[in-house]
Amino acid sequence: MKKKVSVSDSFQTDYSYELTEPLGKNFAVDFKPELTPKDMLELGVFGGSYLNDCQDEFLADWFKNARLSDHGTDSNFNFFEVSASQPLKVWQDKGWIYKDDPRGWFQWYCRYYIGRRIPEEDKRQIKRWKQMTRHIAQIKKNCYPCELTCRRRQRQALLHWAYDSRNY
Repeated sequence: MKKKVSVSDSFQTDYSYELTEPLGKNFAVDFKPELTPKDMLELGVFGGSYLNDCQDEFLADWFKNARLSDHGTDSNFNFFEVSASQPLKVWQDKGWIYKDDPRGWFQWYCRYYIGRRIPEEDKRQIKRWKQMTRHIAQIKKNCYPCELTCRRRQRQALLHWAYDSRNY
C-alpha cells in the first residue's frame, strides 16, 4: 500500500511523499493522540487559519465542519476562544520546524495520520508531543475535573497537540 502525494502550496512547491501506512493506523506504540486532525479542526485550533491553503492534500471530510477563518488568525475560532500559539517565526528560530513540514507539528501529525512515515522525524515529533503532558498535570492540579473555564490557554494548547483537554 504505497501512494505518492504531491504538494504545491504557499509553503512548499514540488514536494512529494509516500503514504506507507493505512489512514489512522499503525501509529508508534507510544503515540496515542486523543484527537484526530478532523476532530481538532472541528473543535477549533490555531485561530482557524491552519491548512487553509493546502486542503487538497488532506481528506475533504476533515474540512466539512472545520472552524476556519477566512480573514486570518482569529482566536474566536479556537474552542476556548483564546490564543495559545506562538508565531511560526518563533518556532523557526528555535529550530522546531522540520524542513518537510514547514507549518510545524500539526502538519507533521496530519501527514503521519494519513500514512506518511519518516522514522527519525516521527520519533522527534512524538517526543515533543509527550512533553505536553506537563500541561495536563497542571490542569489536574489546579482545576476541578472538566472545569473548562480553568486554564483555558493551556487547554487550547493541548488541543493543538491532539490532547482532548475537555476531559481533564
